[in-house]
Amino acid sequence: MHAIIPSKTMSAPDALLLISTHCPHCPAMLSALADLLKQGAVGRLEAVNLEQHPEVGQAHGVRSVPWLRIGRIELAGVHGKAELAEWAAKADSEAGMADYFHMLLKEGQLPRAQAMIEADPALLAAVLPIVGNVDASLNVRLGAGVLLENFAGSETLRALLPHLGELSQHEDARIRADACHYLGLTGDAAARSWLDARLKDGDADVREIATESLQNISG
Repeated sequence: MHAIIPSKTMSAPDALLLISTHCPHCPAMLSALADLLKQGAVGRLEAVNLEQHPEVGQAHGVRSVPWLRIGRIELAGVHGKAELAEWAAKADSEAGMADYFHMLLKEGQLPRAQAMIEADPALLAAVLPIVGNVDASLNVRLGAGVLLENFAGSETLRALLPHLGELSQHEDARIRADACHYLGLTGDAAARSWLDARLKDGDADVREIATESLQNISG
C-alpha cells in the first residue's frame, strides 16, 4: 500500500468528458484521459454518457461528442493523448489561455472568447501574447483587437498598461502600432510616456497611431 503525501505544488486540472454509447471516438479519448489521470497530469476525471444524462450536455451547450473541458479549456471533437497532455500541462496558465484564445479566434469562435473574458475579466491579460505574436494571422489579430476594445477605458485594460508599454517597443512595427492603439484605449495619462516615445518612430503608421492615441487621452 502506497502512502499519498499531499503537495501544495500539485495543480493538475480537472477534466469533464462527455460521451455517448455510439460514439466511435469516445473510447480512445476516455482511455487517453484515464492514462493522464493515472500519471497525475489530470487531477480528477468525470465522464458522463449524454444518452443517460442529456441535461449535462444541455447545461454546457454541447451538441456533439466527444466534448472535453480540461481546466477552463473546452475542446470539441477528437484529440490525441499527446495533445491532451499538452493542454493539461498548460490549462490553467496564462500561456495556455493565450494559446486557447488563439485557437478560438483562428476557428472563428470570437463570441466564445468574449463570453469567457466577460465572465472573468482577469483573462484579458491572456490576449496580449496574441498581440505580440508576429506569426498570428490578420483574422486572429483583429479578433484580439475586438476583445481588448470591449474593455476600453476600464480598470481591466488599464491594469495591462506596463505590458502594452513593452509591446509598444517591439521590433515589429505592426505590434508597436497595435500597442499604441490599445494604450490610447486605456484613457490613462500614464500611457503618455510610451506614446510620446513613438512620435519619432521610424514607421509612419506607428507615429500616426501614437499621435491619435495621445489626442484621445487628452480629449
